[in-house]
Amino acid sequence: MRRGRTLGRAFYARDSLAVAPDLLHKLLVHDDPEAGRLAVRIVEVEAYRGTDDAGSHGFRGPTPRTESMFGPPGHLYVYFTYGMHWCANVVTGAAGEANAVLLRAGEPVDGIEAMRARRPAARRDTDLASGPAKLTQALGLSGAHDGTDLISGRGRGAISGRGRGAVRILDDGVTPPADPHWTTRIGLAPGRGDEHPWRVTVSGHPHLSR
Repeated sequence: MRRGRTLGRAFYARDSLAVAPDLLHKLLVHDDPEAGRLAVRIVEVEAYRGTDDAGSHGFRGPTPRTESMFGPPGHLYVYFTYGMHWCANVVTGAAGEANAVLLRAGEPVDGIEAMRARRPAARRDTDLASGPAKLTQALGLSGAHDGTDLISGRGRGAISGRGRGAVRILDDGVTPPADPHWTTRIGLAPGRGDEHPWRVTVSGHPHLSR
C-alpha cells in the first residue's frame, strides 16, 4: 500500500498549465467504503483555462453543472458525458476562474483486483484506467464526488460522507518526469480549443489513453 503526503491548497492555487505537469506521478487515492483503498499513479492530464478557453466547460460562465469548476481550488469537478461516463477534474487557480485539470489516465497501484472487477471489459491491466472514463470507473468515482475537497477528502454540503470514502491526491516522493510530453488535447471540436498543446503525459507510458 502506497503512503504519501496530501497535497496542500497552495499546490492547486496556480494556473492549470503549471499544475498539470506537477500532477504527473502523483497518487490519486479513493478510500472506497465497498472496495477498500484504490489508487492510481497519474500519467496523463489535460489543462483547461475557463473563460479564456473555448474547449472548457467554463467558457460561457458558471452553470449548475459547472459550479464546482469555478472554485475554490483543490476540489474535484466531476461531470457526466455522452450519457454514460463520468470524468474527474482537479480545480486549480483562484476561485471564479474555472481553471481545471482533467485526469485522463493512471497506472493502478493499489486495489487492482477491485479495479479488474469494476472494469471487466479491460483485457489487460494497462487498460484499467487508460482514459478519463476508465479511470473514474476503476476508482469508483461518480457525480456523488463532485465538489469533494482533495485536502480533507470530504464531500461537500449535505452529501458529505453519504456512502463515499475520502478522495485525495498524494505525493509519495516520486518526482514528476523531467521531460513531460506536451501535445494537443483530445476530443475537442475544431476551433473549440483543439489547437492548444495542453495535454501532458509521461512520455511512452504503457497506461496512457488510447
